[in-house]
Amino acid sequence: MKTVCEVLGVSRSNLAVKSKRPTEWVDRRKTPALDDGPLATELRGLVADVPTYGYRRVWALLRRSRGAQAQPRVNAKRVYRVMRTNGLRLERRPRHAQSVRRHDGKIAVDRSNARWCSDGFEFRCDDGAPLRVVFALDCCDREAMSWVASTGGYTGDMVRDVMLQAVENRFHGALKTDGEIEWLSDNGSCYIADETLTFSRAIGLKPVTTPVRSPQSKE
Repeated sequence: MKTVCEVLGVSRSNLAVKSKRPTEWVDRRKTPALDDGPLATELRGLVADVPTYGYRRVWALLRRSRGAQAQPRVNAKRVYRVMRTNGLRLERRPRHAQSVRRHDGKIAVDRSNARWCSDGFEFRCDDGAPLRVVFALDCCDREAMSWVASTGGYTGDMVRDVMLQAVENRFHGALKTDGEIEWLSDNGSCYIADETLTFSRAIGLKPVTTPVRSPQSKE
C-alpha cells in the first residue's frame, strides 16, 4: 500500500481508513438532497400573481408568506435555482443588434454655418435639484451659439428656442438663415417632434439625426 500511495500522491492513513469502511457507509457531512417540488409549486403560485417579478422580488414575497405562517426561510440562491430549473424566471431583454455601419463618419466641417449640432446634459445644483441644458454648437468652430436651461425635462419648446437663438446670433437678428444649414441631433423626442421638424425647416435648418447607438456615423 505504501508504494501505491506514493505513486498516487495520497495519504496512506487516509487510504487505509477508506479501505476498511463498510459498504453501507454514508458521508454524513454532505448536505442531504432537497425535494424542490413543493417549493416549485409555491413559487408558481407567486409568479402567477405577479408575472413581471424577478427572482429577488419573488423571494421577498416568499419570505413574507412563510414568515406569516411561521415556516422556515428559503435561501435566495435556492429560489433562483428552482426558478431557473422550472422556467419561472423573467425573459431576458433582447440585446440591440450591433450596427453594421462603421463608426468613422466625420462630424466636423471646414466652414462655419454649414452644419450645427445640438444635444443636452444634466447636472445637480447645491440643493439637489436637476438642471437640464440644451445647447447648439457650430461643427466648424465649435462655438456655443445658444443654450437654454430648465429644472424640468427636455421639451420641444427648449429645442426650438435654441434653434431660433442660434439663427438670430449668427445672422444678426434675422429669423431665417441665408442658406440651408444641417441641424444634427440624436433621436430624442424633443428633436424629432413634428412641430420641431416643421419649425426647423421654416427657419432654414435641415434636420439630420444620427443612427441609434452610433453618434459618429454622420457622413
